[in-house]
Amino acid sequence: MKDEDVVERIQKNPKFMQFVRMRNRYSIIMSILMMLAYYGYILLIAFDKQFLATKVSAGATMSIGIPMGIGVLVFTIIITAIYVRRANTEFDATKDEIVKEASK
Repeated sequence: MKDEDVVERIQKNPKFMQFVRMRNRYSIIMSILMMLAYYGYILLIAFDKQFLATKVSAGATMSIGIPMGIGVLVFTIIITAIYVRRANTEFDATKDEIVKEASK
C-alpha cells in the first residue's frame, strides 16, 4: 500500500476529523489560558502598579507582585505538563488507532 493511499484514507476518516477538531479546540483553550495569565500580569504591571507594590504583610519587604510573578511561572509549568500528558496519552493513542485503521 502506498503512503499516499494511507494519507488519503486517514484524511477521509471521520475519526481523524473529530480528532483534529478536539485537539485544535484543546490547544486553543490552553493557549487562551496562557495568554490570560501572562497578559493579565503584564497589564497589572502597566496599569495597577500600586496593587502590585502592596506589601504581603505588615513589616514585610516583599510586595504582592513577586508571588504573583512566581505564580505565573508555576502556572506555565503546570499547564504545559497537563498538555504534554494529554498529548502523550490520549492524543497519541487516538492517532495510532486512526493510522492503524487506515493501514489495513
